[in-house]
Amino acid sequence: MLIRCLTAAALLAITPMAALADPVGTYDVVGTNPNSDTEYKGTAEVTRTGETYSVTWTIGNSTISGTGLGAKFVSETRFEMGAATPDDIALSVGYVAQDTSGIAMYFEQPDGHWEGVWTYGGTTKATTEKWYRK
Repeated sequence: MLIRCLTAAALLAITPMAALADPVGTYDVVGTNPNSDTEYKGTAEVTRTGETYSVTWTIGNSTISGTGLGAKFVSETRFEMGAATPDDIALSVGYVAQDTSGIAMYFEQPDGHWEGVWTYGGTTKATTEKWYRK
């Protein structure tokens, strides 16, 4: 019995699990600008729109709109990307901001916040962004 409990605990410790899953919600955003390494803050709102996500960032006076797809674990060893579902623990977003477009990828962290990396057309750099659920 003890060995069975220890085995179950070990499997739980190494099995990827989402803290809250479902990226739908409103977030406080903290990120770094790729060309200046300066910090920015704002908000992001994620809604599910059929099989996609709609993501709207508000950073200062700017509003940035994006469309995303989700990803989730379908087994202990298989990750699946595709249509948006409440089980998604990752989010890939293409976006348009003023006169450029870009891409971002976010993963839910064990404590429930989301961390990502993003870039935009015309730069050779990538940088980070964190989302904290409101």
